[in-house]
Amino acid sequence: MLQESVDLLAEADELHGFLGTLAEVDWSRETGFMGWTPWDVVAHLHFFDLVSLLSLEGRDAFDARRDELVGRMTKGETSSQIARRELGALSPAELVARWHGTCRDMARQLGESDPDRRLPWFGPDMGVRMFTTARLMETWAHGQEIYDLRRVVRAPTERLRHICMIGVKTFGWTFVNRGLEPPGPPPHVRLRAPSGAIWEWNPQSDSGRIEGDALDFCQVVTQVRNVADTNLRVTGEFATRWMSIAQCFAGGPVDPPKPGERSW
Repeated sequence: MLQESVDLLAEADELHGFLGTLAEVDWSRETGFMGWTPWDVVAHLHFFDLVSLLSLEGRDAFDARRDELVGRMTKGETSSQIARRELGALSPAELVARWHGTCRDMARQLGESDPDRRLPWFGPDMGVRMFTTARLMETWAHGQEIYDLRRVVRAPTERLRHICMIGVKTFGWTFVNRGLEPPGPPPHVRLRAPSGAIWEWNPQSDSGRIEGDALDFCQVVTQVRNVADTNLRVTGEFATRWMSIAQCFAGGPVDPPKPGERSW
């Protein structure tokens, strides 16, 4: 099985265990992300895991569902509203059980796929490894909203390397997604892993440099935190511009939280 899939399973299992600690009242409390409740967060993850299974099933099945969803969103429905409409009858316990089972099934199927296979998605097709990494990133990032709600510090793991990688790879896309030209070559990124190891990407250049903890970098590229609320050391104009708008997830351009908005 692909390592990305093994790590996605571990990420889902860890979040599943944490969700089991929530009190009944927690499920209707608003998180710091778009006013979503923990129920909304898990529904969002489950909804797009189900869509991912259609991608694995084949292009025809996925394209039909994608076209339907894009049509509904064009008319003003948000993804969270669609998820509530389709899953709203489920209790938190039922929703969590369905999400966990579906996520594990998806991770297993991804892990057993041909690594050279490409899967359709809402943007360009993605290779199996990148597709799996994207699902891991979504699970980790949206899970953070619930950890923040409960004011629980989540211990970082070496699985963050996958999110760092997708963050680095989306340097150019962050700008193109906003209709901007990438300002230059990607800055050098040097991060300290939870284990203490050093992870590095991109050669030294005049574009700048980003140094610090891998956790802080992951929080910035997933827009869990504003870069000002981390201890990242960012030098150079291009690196500074990138970290001010970094976005490693699909969809239209989204601004990061304001300084202090999601930190505690």
